Amino acid sequence: MSIISHTGSDERLDEKTWQDYANCLGVEPDLFFPERGASTREAKEVCRGCVVRDECLEYALVNGEKFGIWGGMSERERRRIRRARALARRSATA
Repeated sequence: MSIISHTGSDERLDEKTWQDYANCLGVEPDLFFPERGASTREAKEVCRGCVVRDECLEYALVNGEKFGIWGGMSERERRRIRRARALARRSATA
């Protein structure tokens, strides 16, 4: 992405995002989208200890990612978190 500065020169914005710090950067993406019934162990191992694991998980939850391993959690595990959050919101407004 380029912008024109007040001096008129073209500058590149080199802002890094959480994805730039992820353990999975450069890892084969298919590892995080295993076939139904296949092991998720190896993908979760990549996530273990990742400095942006929480950001990754939150991204998946907020954006409704339904497939793959995000933030070290499977689709089923994320679905449980979404349900718990929805229940907590309903309880808070009741």
